[in-house]
Amino acid sequence: MTTKIRQRARQFDLIAFDWDGTLFDSTAIITRSIQLAVRDVGGTVPSDHEASYVIGLGLMQALAHAAPDVPQDKYPELGERYKHHYMRHQNDISLFPGVLAMLADLRAQGHLLAVATGKSRRGLDEVLHAVELKDVFHASRTADETAGKPHPRMLHELMAELGVAAERVLMVGDTTHDLQLALNAGCASVGVSYGAHAPAAFADLKPRHIAHSVADLHDWLLSNG
Repeated sequence: MTTKIRQRARQFDLIAFDWDGTLFDSTAIITRSIQLAVRDVGGTVPSDHEASYVIGLGLMQALAHAAPDVPQDKYPELGERYKHHYMRHQNDISLFPGVLAMLADLRAQGHLLAVATGKSRRGLDEVLHAVELKDVFHASRTADETAGKPHPRMLHELMAELGVAAERVLMVGDTTHDLQLALNAGCASVGVSYGAHAPAAFADLKPRHIAHSVADLHDWLLSNG
């Protein structure tokens, strides 16, 4: 992996990262928590593929998609059961190796960094505090305080807050929801293949690159960001 920071003109001023499955290794726990929550309320338990597909969406949007036979009046209970199972295992989750070094190098290269996630504000703040990342990102948006992915509002609000035009923004994520968000907002994107969605689904969404590891992502961003 490249460790020397190249002195070159930036192509992107703002790099926005998805959280789960992109920076944070949480895909398996989220998938299992969705499955257990659906089971608890009597719905048809989704497959691993069906449960992981909704990662990146807002919580209730994700659960409704993963459990279409669960009636809407059970959605609050479904959400509570998901939170119960997730909280039991949240300490099992960690940053992918190399993420901290990558973020430090990008800041040193002058990039603004943001998080655009389907997590709740409370959930993101707790995990940022837990992994001591609170001062790394210049801004963040969560699904419960703006429109969920792939609606462009999340990125539009980050651009407005940080004063960056769409053509100077890069979105990095592990799902088609992230890459569609970038397209909808008029921004470029990079996909990662080690998260929730298979990279074969990314081609139509025109990512600039598909990274197969954090080291690959680190190198590409330093060279092309």
